[in-house]
Amino acid sequence: MSPLEVRAGVSLAGVYGLRMLGLFVILPVFAVHAAGLRGGDDLSLVGVALGAYGLAQGILQIPFGMASDRWGRKPALYVGLAVFAAGSFLGLAAHDIWTAIAARTLQGAGAISSVAMALAADLTREEHRTKIMAMIGSTIGLMFALSLVGAPVLYRWIGMEGLFALTGVLSLVAMWVVRTQVPEPPARVSAPAKAPGVAARLLEPDLLRLNAGIFILHILLYAMFVVVPTVLVQDGLALPEHWKLYLPVVLASFAAMVPAILYADRRNGAKPVLLASVGLLLAVEVALVFVQRSVAAIAILMCGFFVAFNVLEAMLPSLVSRVAPAQGRGAAIGVYNTTQTLGVFFGGVVGGWVAAHHGASGVFATCAVLAVVWLALAAGMRPVRREVNEVSSLTLSIASGVNPEGLREALASVRGVRQVEVLVHERIARIQVVPGQWDERSVRKLVTGEI
Repeated sequence: MSPLEVRAGVSLAGVYGLRMLGLFVILPVFAVHAAGLRGGDDLSLVGVALGAYGLAQGILQIPFGMASDRWGRKPALYVGLAVFAAGSFLGLAAHDIWTAIAARTLQGAGAISSVAMALAADLTREEHRTKIMAMIGSTIGLMFALSLVGAPVLYRWIGMEGLFALTGVLSLVAMWVVRTQVPEPPARVSAPAKAPGVAARLLEPDLLRLNAGIFILHILLYAMFVVVPTVLVQDGLALPEHWKLYLPVVLASFAAMVPAILYADRRNGAKPVLLASVGLLLAVEVALVFVQRSVAAIAILMCGFFVAFNVLEAMLPSLVSRVAPAQGRGAAIGVYNTTQTLGVFFGGVVGGWVAAHHGASGVFATCAVLAVVWLALAAGMRPVRREVNEVSSLTLSIASGVNPEGLREALASVRGVRQVEVLVHERIARIQVVPGQWDERSVRKLVTGEI
């Protein structure tokens, strides 16, 4: 990867990490805290409070993605992070369950996931996009692990009000990272012939399969965490000790996911890795139903779950960015993130209802059925391969005497040029060309300013 791509990946992973730490740090302790709120004895409302941000995000991901396509990625990021901060500070006044639900809903209204993913795709070449998404996905998992470890300690020190305040401050810090660390997105100019039917291509079967996959993945995650903490307590692991299981499990899963990501990236093996990961999820859920549960058994199975989860969390957005039309990438990732966050909401609701009526085994069995559905859908997906024989990507330095504003249109009109990205501040031009058909001499003259 180029230095710019590394910087983009690290900074956007930082923004995601700060945002998700602010979100996750409430989850491990809120159910216990809610018992002291007015109306907090209603577990169904507690579940709504936990999942409300997912519903709000699900509604607003597409509008945020479309807004970023029209008005720019960074402005949309600023707005979303500011709204999230406002919801966090509202949580300071949450002395009843309904105010807590309102605060979580407002947090979720800062729906920046689609915008950040689209910006990551804008700043990276296709052959490195999976690595960038893996960096972001791994950061999300790490923040989840840190939240499981740190939330009980922080809750004892600063209380729920302090945790809400912390989430607001972290969101403001994320805004600073966007302003100072995230590279400016390139001005994009497509080749003169625009691809028709962008809106229709957002409904392509493979995109629908990917969206269904992320929906199911997050139903599984949140449904399981309705019951797993309780099962661990019943098996003798006290709640303050749960981090001793979660932290090594998540860290081990990070190490185990790397070979799968590298294979998918280097060998065009995205579909086999996808199917294997979903199959691993299915195996874990079936084992949780039938295996005699103990702390050690749950630790092993949760490690398998998080290996599959981390691989899929990294791969799926990369696949969406590759399958979606370039002109509607923000909207496509908005649809993807909508289904992801709706999965969070329905995971909490379904998990709570099934647990109440059928216990933990019923939740794991339901998750297994959903994994079977996903496996069947994914099996029909076409192999995703790079168009190595159709286009090639080039990165060229722009000479100091060349005006980047005029360069974009000039390069886009050259024979054989498919797409142009000009990074004004870095004075870099990225172009996609048709091998054997592009006018290399004209391109280099325009970039160097030579006559």
